[in-house]
Amino acid sequence: MAGSQTRIERSARLHRRREQPSSRVNAPRGWPRKISDNIAYALLVYTVLQIFVTVKQLKEFSGTLLPYMALVILVLAIIPICLKLERRWAGMSDTAAHDPQYRGAYRRDQLLILAGAIGLPFAIAGLARMFQG
Repeated sequence: MAGSQTRIERSARLHRRREQPSSRVNAPRGWPRKISDNIAYALLVYTVLQIFVTVKQLKEFSGTLLPYMALVILVLAIIPICLKLERRWAGMSDTAAHDPQYRGAYRRDQLLILAGAIGLPFAIAGLARMFQG
């Protein structure tokens, strides 16, 4: 009987835990979390575009290291820039993280991130073509 009572108690505790909304799940998304999500999506877009553009160049310019150097740029330049941008937003207080006055700065950084994610792979490919001759 004692064993079944502990199972019932455990079941009741789990049921109560499921009914209570998690403050983290229901919390409004502040600017730092939104910018972090944008950076994550931008890195995915950048990586996919960089791979497709580089693969095309590898087929065209076999025997050169320039397309491989374009991939190294991702690690050496893009990721640290994104981390720096994310840290700038991560230092906000809880009240500032939900303050509507930061909407303009958020939109500016969001456009910068997306423009970089889409434009840089093609810019790097263009530079590689220029150096290739």
